[in-house]
Amino acid sequence: MKITHTKIAIVTGAGSGIGRAVSEELLRTGWSVALAGRREEKLAETAAGHPEALVVRADVSRPEDVAALFAAVRDRFGRLDLLFNNAGTFGPGGVPVEELEYSAWRHVVDTNLNGAFLCAQAAYRQMKEQDPQGGRIINNGSISAHAPRPHSVAYTATKHALTGLTKSLSLDGRPYGIAVGQIDIGNAATDMTERMQRGVPQANGQLAAEPVMDAADVARTVRHMAELPLEANVQFATVLATAMPYVGRG
Repeated sequence: MKITHTKIAIVTGAGSGIGRAVSEELLRTGWSVALAGRREEKLAETAAGHPEALVVRADVSRPEDVAALFAAVRDRFGRLDLLFNNAGTFGPGGVPVEELEYSAWRHVVDTNLNGAFLCAQAAYRQMKEQDPQGGRIINNGSISAHAPRPHSVAYTATKHALTGLTKSLSLDGRPYGIAVGQIDIGNAATDMTERMQRGVPQANGQLAAEPVMDAADVARTVRHMAELPLEANVQFATVLATAMPYVGRG
């Protein structure tokens, strides 16, 4: 049975970290959410207690998985109002560019960039064809879309590329009521950033601990962006731990 009485979202990488925090915030505030990710057991943890959640195991780097994800959402909910393009990986940390294996580079590009494109393309098709037409796509950029960390060439390159993807999608979506924005996040407290508090390499070669912020603060920002009328758009938002080394990094 199709459900059409609430706003419908897809969150990729919904099994942990920022994806889980955003999913829980949307579910808490009346959205129906399709939870996408590679680990079904983690998605089930996010969905616990929320009958309006749909769990879909999907690897966003695989076109067939993305197609199946969006088909499942159409079958269950009938439309799509929001895609939060969040799935991503940092790749091997601390590897100099001259030592980075091509397979590692390709894995990061396939997940962070190609996966975001495939999901955005599928969302764009759905939003263009549905009635009423339109919807919103929010890409998870990163502080690394602006300034790199040492030895992060694959991650940084993909996050810079996401900014171009966001701008292009935003322009192309105008005639169809598709609003596209990007949230650039710095040091939200997740498993991926746990090492920040222990000390990470800085541009001057030193190791330094960095402050983190609650991922719930990111989730509330995403929900604010998501719940704007389609006539308004947050094109880029930066949310970061106040004292982290970003302004003046390097």
